[in-house]
Amino acid sequence: MPTESGSCATARQAKQKRKSHSLSIRRTNSSEQERTGLPREMLEGQDSKLPSSVRNTLLELFGQIEREFENLYIENLELRREIDTLNERLAAEGQTIDGAELSKGQLKTKASHSTSQLSQKLKTTYKASTSKIVSSFKTTTSRAVCQLVKEYVGHRDGIWDVSVTRTQPVVLGTASADHTALLWSIETGKCLVKYAGHVGSVNSIKFHPSEQVALTASGDQTAHIWRYMVQLPTPQPTTDTSQQMSGEDEVEFSDKDDADGDGEGSSDCPTIRVPLTSLKSHQGVVIAADWLVGGKQAVTASWDRTANLYDVETSELVHSLTGHDQELTHCCTHPTQRLVVTSSRDTTFRLWDFRDPSIHSVNVFQGHTDTVTSAVFTVGDNVVSGSDDRTVKVWDLKNMRSPIATIRTDSAINRINVCVGQRIIALPHDNRQVRLFDMSGVRLARLPRSNRQGHRRMVCCSAWSEDHPICNLFTCGFDRQAIGWNINIPALLQEK
Repeated sequence: MPTESGSCATARQAKQKRKSHSLSIRRTNSSEQERTGLPREMLEGQDSKLPSSVRNTLLELFGQIEREFENLYIENLELRREIDTLNERLAAEGQTIDGAELSKGQLKTKASHSTSQLSQKLKTTYKASTSKIVSSFKTTTSRAVCQLVKEYVGHRDGIWDVSVTRTQPVVLGTASADHTALLWSIETGKCLVKYAGHVGSVNSIKFHPSEQVALTASGDQTAHIWRYMVQLPTPQPTTDTSQQMSGEDEVEFSDKDDADGDGEGSSDCPTIRVPLTSLKSHQGVVIAADWLVGGKQAVTASWDRTANLYDVETSELVHSLTGHDQELTHCCTHPTQRLVVTSSRDTTFRLWDFRDPSIHSVNVFQGHTDTVTSAVFTVGDNVVSGSDDRTVKVWDLKNMRSPIATIRTDSAINRINVCVGQRIIALPHDNRQVRLFDMSGVRLARLPRSNRQGHRRMVCCSAWSEDHPICNLFTCGFDRQAIGWNINIPALLQEK
């Protein structure tokens, strides 16, 4: 058999090396469509038992991983060039120092020190970059501890607020831009009562601490107090929805998709149209309202830049809380003390103290750089605030100068809620995500979201029901539905 000469073999190897190098460069510089299109075409030509949606999701995930590692590779090359440049500069400077030649040992020590610094920088870069890839796989774990149990569909517009009663029977309340508030059976998802007394968007709903009475705030510049009587229907077996999840599908839904279930949950429920009391002192939209401890007084927050404190029995205005420079966005009361916190678009939130009837002190918290969308009380003397600046801050009321913890996210924060017993913060985002953190700022989980489950649009609010055996977290959003979640808190904290 004829043998190939040494020169010919060398030339062929060099040609193959140049060819493979050119292919790798061409592939690196190709567009994203070309990069994902080739595997997709190859996969379509193969027999597979996987559904097309699952295969497409896998392709997208693998494409994201490939792009991440390509970026890491490019960063690695840049860092290696910096190391080589530094070593060359050190070698040139090491020829003479104060007229004396630098010994090899000194040069080696100096170069190794600089190289170790760059090596640490390289490790940090790899760790920060790959964390994005790792976080994308944490959703599998999140599904094991955060499971969708029930969907509450019946509103004809986005839902601004969600709340849970503190007394028996335990029901869910939702406030919607469709001018109504609905009460739901948590177990069956059936609408129990509709309140239709407002002529504007219903922006918030809160339940009386001891009676079957609700407080709603509206865009019609009023807050209403109304009584309800509910009888819970017999619960039906819930279906296991965990098997329906097919991954992190980013499919957008149209208005037509959202309208499919309009009116299903509220068409046959009793309707209340007249309130017990109407609170009328604001000159602008009433964006939020809450009960003070004991339920004898209520506080409202408005776009007229004021918050009002009312006597519930007489409907009289007790105090007008002024001081914010721009529209208010939220208000919240302490569960055991006469304390109120109001948040505003002026990037601050204020603490109002009514514990001493003769002194009404106010403290201003400054720390955000954009609208403070909500501030809520938690255990002890802590307040948690969320903002459009994509941060959440935990504050100690005894030290207002700086937060004790800061959580940074990738999207604006809407109305937050804290599970007081377990010290877990639920963060609803503009980007449809709902994330769970502890009070020290450690991320615990992200609620699952796919093309079949989770919110399809911006999540506006969340509410914990710590004692409910079926659903202990509720979320609502612009997709016109509220969702009940079961959070396996022991497993969640164990993963932490």
